[in-house]
This record gives sequence, structure tokens and C-alpha cells, in this order.
Amino acid sequence: MSRRLFLFRHGKSDWNAAFASDHERPLSLRGERDAQNMGMLLASSGTPLPQLVICSTAVRARSTLDLALRAGDWAPEVVMSEALYATSAEKVLQLIRKLPAKEERVMLVGHEPTWSELICNFTGGRVRMPTAAMARLDFPLSRWEDLDFDQGELVWLLQPRFFRKFRYTGRRH
Repeated sequence: MSRRLFLFRHGKSDWNAAFASDHERPLSLRGERDAQNMGMLLASSGTPLPQLVICSTAVRARSTLDLALRAGDWAPEVVMSEALYATSAEKVLQLIRKLPAKEERVMLVGHEPTWSELICNFTGGRVRMPTAAMARLDFPLSRWEDLDFDQGELVWLLQPRFFRKFRYTGRRH
């Protein structure tokens, strides 16, 4: 048995918008388009979709997830978590270890630099997650509680800039 972890970084945010705090910063138009494209891309990839999504409570992360889910027409269980905002790789590891064994495919939606650090810690490689990028990591485990760093395989890392010519049109192809 194995575990599959998807890491999805929020789309590009709008630094020119009026917002009360970093937590409230919204997506830019490019961030919205990239979130939609990535959701549609994952849904049409043939990869079994996440059963559970845990998302940072930051506005830009929640908006990214909402747009991706609607564009891809997939409906996993979704949990919002403040623990994914302004956190560390070690704290995210602790969160993942508490996941129920029945959840074999989990997506986390969050922020840099934590996502790049997680991938590096899980795989030993060097990776940078640009905005709206999505990564899939596989682990040879039967339970999340057994997860540790240096156990993962980076199966793919998708960057939205490679897919921008394939615009979300409101329908799946």
C-alpha cells in the first residue's frame, strides 16, 4: 500500500488590491486563471484525485482551491486549517502524520517557502514551487503516522506557465 500527497501552492496574489492583512490578500487575475487551469489539468490527467483536501485559511489559498475544484469538476472532502498558514515543514509533517489511514490521497493547499521545503525534505532534491504549481509525492507507507522526511518520491511538478496557452473556458475538454 502507498500514500499519495499533492501539494498545491496558491495562485499569484494581487499586491495592488486593498486588503487588511497578508492573510486577506486576494488572487490576481493571472492567479485566478492559473488556479482554474491547474484544477482542470489535474481532473483530466487520469491521476486518481485527492480524497481529502486540507487548505490554508488565507483568502488566496481558499480562492485557489475553490476555482480549481469548480474548473476541474471534482469534489473531495475539504477541510480549512489555520495550521497551513505561516507554518514550517516540520509542523506540516506533524499535521500529515495525524491523517486517517483511510485517506490514501491527500492534497494540501498552502504557501511558500514551506511547500518547497517539504518537497526537498521528503525527496532530498532541490525544488522551488512557483505560484499555482502542483506537485505529487508518493510514499511507500500504509499509514500516514509512519511518514518521515527522506521517504518520498517526487512523481511530478506541474508549473502553470507551461499550460497557459490552454485556457480554462468553463467546460472540460
